[in-house]
Amino acid sequence: MCGFVGFYSKDIKDENVIKEMNSQIIHRGPDSDGYYFDKGINFGFRRLSIIDLHEGSQPILNENNDVAIIFNGEIYNYQEIKDDLLEKGYKFKTNTDTEVILHGYEEYGEEGILSKLRGMFAFTIWDSKKEKLFGARDHFGIKPYYYTMLDGDFVFGSEIKSFLKYPKFKKEVNEKALKHYLVFQYNPLEETFFKGVKKLRPGHYYIFENGKLEIKSYYNLTLDYKEMTFDEAVSKIEKEVEESVKYHKISDVEVGSFLSGGVDSSYVVATAMPNKTFSVGFDNKGFDETVYAKELSDRLGIENFSKIITPDEFFDGINKVQYYSDEPHANLSSVALYFLSKLASEQVKVVLSGEGADELFAGYNEYEEALPQRIYKKLPFCLRNKLYKRFKDKRHFSGKTIIMKYGQKVEDRYIGQAKIMSDEQANLILTEKYKNSEMAKDLTKKYYDEVKNMDDVSKRLYLDMKMWIVDDILLKADKMTMANSIELRVPLLDKKMWELARTIPVRHKVHNEITKYAFRKAAENKLPQDWAKRRKAGFLVPFVNWIKEEKYYNIVKETFNKDFVGEFFDVQKINALLDDHFNNKENNGRKVYTIYTFLKWYEQYFI
Repeated sequence: MCGFVGFYSKDIKDENVIKEMNSQIIHRGPDSDGYYFDKGINFGFRRLSIIDLHEGSQPILNENNDVAIIFNGEIYNYQEIKDDLLEKGYKFKTNTDTEVILHGYEEYGEEGILSKLRGMFAFTIWDSKKEKLFGARDHFGIKPYYYTMLDGDFVFGSEIKSFLKYPKFKKEVNEKALKHYLVFQYNPLEETFFKGVKKLRPGHYYIFENGKLEIKSYYNLTLDYKEMTFDEAVSKIEKEVEESVKYHKISDVEVGSFLSGGVDSSYVVATAMPNKTFSVGFDNKGFDETVYAKELSDRLGIENFSKIITPDEFFDGINKVQYYSDEPHANLSSVALYFLSKLASEQVKVVLSGEGADELFAGYNEYEEALPQRIYKKLPFCLRNKLYKRFKDKRHFSGKTIIMKYGQKVEDRYIGQAKIMSDEQANLILTEKYKNSEMAKDLTKKYYDEVKNMDDVSKRLYLDMKMWIVDDILLKADKMTMANSIELRVPLLDKKMWELARTIPVRHKVHNEITKYAFRKAAENKLPQDWAKRRKAGFLVPFVNWIKEEKYYNIVKETFNKDFVGEFFDVQKINALLDDHFNNKENNGRKVYTIYTFLKWYEQYFI
C-alpha cells in the first residue's frame, strides 16, 4: 500500500516540484520514496512496505528502462499472472505485484491486463517509446485516483492535497458541490470540491497521449440473477468468503483485523483468525460495541485491542478527518475509523475489514420489508401515492414511515443510504452563489435507468454500489487508514465476491425483515448464532447528544459564526438549526454535523 503523484508538463523542469508534491502524502508511505523523470513525465512515490520488503521500491522499470509504473494497492492473484508471464519469457527483478502489472501491460495491453487483475488498485504507466500515459482505477473504487488538466499539463495522484503544491494549480471551491454535499453527506459529483480536479471513476482507465485525455470503461457492474436454491446460495457464499479471505491475507507482514459487534467484520475475523483485532467505541449507553468485539475475540482465542473515544477527542479528530479526506466528509463514523486506524497502526501494517457485504448481500435496514410493509405494498400504487401526498407534510405519527416509504416510486425517494436534507432544504440555507438547481434525483437517474426493469431492492443495491460505497464508504476507509500509514483490505468486496453476489436472487438476500439472509446463514457456520443474527448498527456516534451539552454546542456555535461562513450560508438559518436541536425542538444533529464538517474542511484548506 502506497501513494503516488505525477504530472506531465513541457515547461516545468524543476525536480523539486514533484518532491514537494510527494511530501504531502508521506503518511501513505513513510518507509521510502522514489522518483522518475522522462520527456516531461514526473513520477513521485511513497512506499508502505508490505510485500517484498527489500526489493519493492517504486517506480519500477522494465528491462529496457522505457516503461515505468507507479502503483497503489494489492493484486491478490499476481502470482498466477506472473507464472503466465514467466512462461512467456519475462524476467522479474522483484517479487512484487507492481512488476507483474508492468510486464502484464507489455504482454496483454491495457484492457488485457485490466481483465486479469483481482484486487484493489490505482496505477499509472508511462510508455516512453509511445510517449503515452496509461492509468487505471480498480473495479469498485477501493483505491482513489484524482486528476486535473492545467494549461496543457496533466496532473494526477492518490490525494488532492499533493496538487496544491503544483505551480499552476489555483485553489478554488467548486460551487456546484456544496448543495449536493448537504443532501448526500459526501460529494457525489465526478468533479471534486476543488474546482477542476476530478475523480477517475471505478472500473475506468485513461490514455493521455499527444496532449489529449481519453477515458474508457473496462468493467461494468451488472446484476444477473441465476436460479438457485437458498442452500446453494449459502454454500457458494461460504466457499467464496473462505477463498477471498485467504487471498487477502497474503502479506510479508502481520495482518490484523477490525472488529465491531456486527456480522460482517465478525465473519471475516472468524475466517481469517488473525492474532490481533481492533475495536473502538464511545462511553455512552448504546454507543459502545467494544464489549461484543472483546467477547468474540475471547471466544476465538484472539487478542483484542480497544479504545473508548471521548467527546473531546472526537471534536479534535474532526479537523484531522477533514484534512486527510481531501474533500468534506460527513459520515459520522469517519472519526471513529480514524481513531480505530490509529490504534491498529501501533501493532500492525495491514488490517482486514468487513466493508462491502451490506451492498453485495443487502444488509441495510432500508432493504428490509417487515410484515406491515409487505401488506401495505399490496395496495395499488395510485392509492399509496395519494396517501403520501396527503400526509407528507404532517407531523410524525405511527405508520407515517411506511406511507412515506411506499407512497413514492423508489427512484423518486431513495438517493442512497444517507439523506441529510432535501434539495429544497439545502438551497434554503445556502447563499445565492451556492444554490444549485440540479436535484439529487438528477444524479441518481442514470443509474436507475440502467436497472429500470428490476425490483426495488435491486435498484437500491445497484445505486449504492455506484454511488454510496464509492464516494462515502470506500473513500473514508482508504483515507482514514492511510492517514495512519496502514493498509486496509476488504475481502467481502472482492471481484469474485461481486461476481457471485450479482447472481444471487433477491429473495435469498432479503427475507421478510431479515437482511443479508443467505450471508448471515453462511456466517452461522463460523460464528455463534447471536452474532450471525445481530442487526446492523454501524459505527454508532453520539454527536447528536453531545451538541445538546453547553460545551459542545458552543464549539459548533463559534464555528457557525465565523466571518467566512456568510460566503456560503445564511448564518441566521444555520444557527436556528443548531439552536432548535439544542432546545429539543427538532432533531437536526445530522444537518448540523454536515454543515460543521464542511466549515472545518474549509478552514483546513482555505483559511
